Parts: sequence; structure tokens; C-alpha cells
Amino acid sequence: MDIILFGMQGSGKGTQGKILAEQYGLTVFEMGGALRAMIASGSELGNQIKATVEAGDLVGDDVIMQVVEKFLAAHEGHNILFDGIPRTMFQSEKLQEVLKLHGRDAFALSIKISEKEAIERLTKRRICANCKEVYPAFFKGDSCEKCGGELVSRTDDSNLDSINKRLENFERETVPVISSFADRDRLIEVDGEQVIPDVTEEMIDKAGYLFD
Repeated sequence: MDIILFGMQGSGKGTQGKILAEQYGLTVFEMGGALRAMIASGSELGNQIKATVEAGDLVGDDVIMQVVEKFLAAHEGHNILFDGIPRTMFQSEKLQEVLKLHGRDAFALSIKISEKEAIERLTKRRICANCKEVYPAFFKGDSCEKCGGELVSRTDDSNLDSINKRLENFERETVPVISSFADRDRLIEVDGEQVIPDVTEEMIDKAGYLFD
């Protein structure tokens, strides 16, 4: 069983997704990381993606699906955790077509927080200037625990207009995708506004039956 992970910006889904993957032996497909890996490969597709990114354009859905296809082909027999895809109904439909072609099945898991909570978290979180590890507001240190790099605020996290735009895009484009899984009884919802250990416990508990 594959898991498609959803969560509003600031929900902590990246951190929780890593824990979920470790708990149930899932291989993580993270969209940004997959694109960077493809660029680093120097393949024809990687060079195409590199040219698109360097031009300041968004990578098209057809190219994204090619990246997904290559990832699935390289990880046959693995259960996958998808993070960062699908963001739109079109991507969702295409992803499900690809999964079906590979004989795979997927469930969605959504970590839910309010917009108010998202704004609170985004404006206070910091990121390592070196390795890009994200640290929540409650972290009191000044340097990264992984590499010792300086912790700084992301430019788009210090701009309220930018945050509101990202949240509006999530509401408009991604919430309908989540609802489509709920309509088919293929959605697990987790309360993301609890303290982090409780979010983790609820997530692991609710997802457990998928892997029994």
C-alpha cells in the first residue's frame, strides 16, 4: 500500500512523513528532492528539468509524471510515501493512472491544521542556511543540529502576503484533491494541532491497519 501525504504549509508533514516512512518501511518520494536528483543524474530528462528551473519556469505535469514513473520503476516492490504530489486534481488523476499501470494502490493521509495555526507556525519557524533542515518555532537553538549551520527565517515565511498566497493555493488546488479521497473512503485525517508526539502517535496508530 502506498501513502499520499497531505498537509497545509506549516503542518509538519515533512517531519511526520519521515517518521511514518521509518515506522512502516516506506520509501519516500519527495517531489523537490526527486527533481534535484534527476537534475544531478545528467540524464536527458534531468537536463530538460534543469533548463526549465534555470529559466524560472514551473516543471510541467507531464515531466513530473515521467519523474514519478522512473522512481516507481527503480523501486518495484517498495511501498511508497508520496510527499509534495499531487497538488492539483489534474496531478491526482495522472498519478492514479500511473499507479494503476504499475499495479499499485494508494491511501491518502492528511495532517490537518487551521490557517491561523499555519500562519503562526510559518512566521516563526527557521531553516538551516546550509542543509535546509527546517526547525519549528519552539526550537530555541541558534544552529542546526545536523550540520551546525546558521538558522535563518525563509524569505517567503517572513512575508505575510506570500504566506497567504500559498495557503490560498492550497485551499483552491489541493483541498479538492483531499476531498476526492474522502469521497472514496480512502482518507485518514490526523489532528496536526496537538503536541508533536501526539500527532505522531495518532498518525502511526491510524495508518497501522493499512500495513497489518
